[in-house]
Amino acid sequence: MESKLKAALNLKSEPVAILFSDEKPEGATQFAEGASSCVMFLFTSAVRGKTVVFDCKSFGCPGGGVGLGFGNTYQSHFPGGMSGFCGFLSSGNELDPAGKAIGEGMKAGGAPERFIEEFLHGERYKKSPELVEDFVASLPITEVPAKYVVMKPLSQVDLNKEEPVSVTYLVNADQLSALVILANYDRPGLENVIVPWVAACQAVGIMSYEEAKKERPRCLIGLTDISARRYLKGQNANDKMTFTIPFRRLQEMEANIAGSFLEGSTWADLLE
Repeated sequence: MESKLKAALNLKSEPVAILFSDEKPEGATQFAEGASSCVMFLFTSAVRGKTVVFDCKSFGCPGGGVGLGFGNTYQSHFPGGMSGFCGFLSSGNELDPAGKAIGEGMKAGGAPERFIEEFLHGERYKKSPELVEDFVASLPITEVPAKYVVMKPLSQVDLNKEEPVSVTYLVNADQLSALVILANYDRPGLENVIVPWVAACQAVGIMSYEEAKKERPRCLIGLTDISARRYLKGQNANDKMTFTIPFRRLQEMEANIAGSFLEGSTWADLLE
C-alpha cells in the first residue's frame, strides 16, 4: 500500500505498519532470544525499509514486552518484579533491603553499570513508586492474538492478504504539525490527537491497539520518552517524533487530503 500522506508530507522515510501474524515473515530481523535492547532500534530499521518481528521471547526489554502486547512483562521479566520496576522508574530500590540485595547481585553478575545505578537510585520519571503503580494500572496491558508482532514498511503491506492495526510516521516538527491539523480536520473537538505519558514503543504499540478498538480512534504522538531518544541519537532520529494512526483512521485521513490545507500555499511554503 502506498501512503498518500507520505507524499503529501514529503516524507523521505517509510511509514511503519504494525501487524499480528502467526508466521514469521521471510528474512525478517529479530532480536536474539532474551537480548536486552530497545524496540525502537528495530522500529528505525523498519523506517529504513526492513521487516522486523518480535515474539514473547524477543522483545528487547520489559517495557518493550508490555508495549508490544506480550502481557505484564514488568512483573515477569523485571528484576524484583513490579516492586523493582516501581522503584526503578521513581526513587530507586536502594532503601528496600530486597531491592538493595538485587542490586548487589546484579553487580556481581556483571550487569551494566548504568542500569544498576538507575535500579538502585531511580530514573526519577515519577515522584514515587505509588505513582508508578498507578501508571502501570492505567496501561492497556494485553496479550496479542498471534505469535508475532510485525513491523514493516506500509509500502510492503498487501491489503488483499493483511491489514495493519496501526501505522506510525517518523516526522519532524512541520510534518507533526500537519498531521495534528489533518487529524482534527474532519472532527469536532480539540483532542483528536493525544500525547500519552508512556514509553516510545507503548505509544506505537498497545496504546494504538486500544485506540483501534474505538468507534472514533484517536492518533498518538510519541517519542517523548527520553530513554528511547537517547538510544536513537545515532539512528538519525534525534530531531524526530512519532505519529501513530490506527489503520481505519488512516484511511479516513488519506481520503481527506484532497481539498485540504495540504494542497494550500501555507503548507507549500513550509515544504520549500
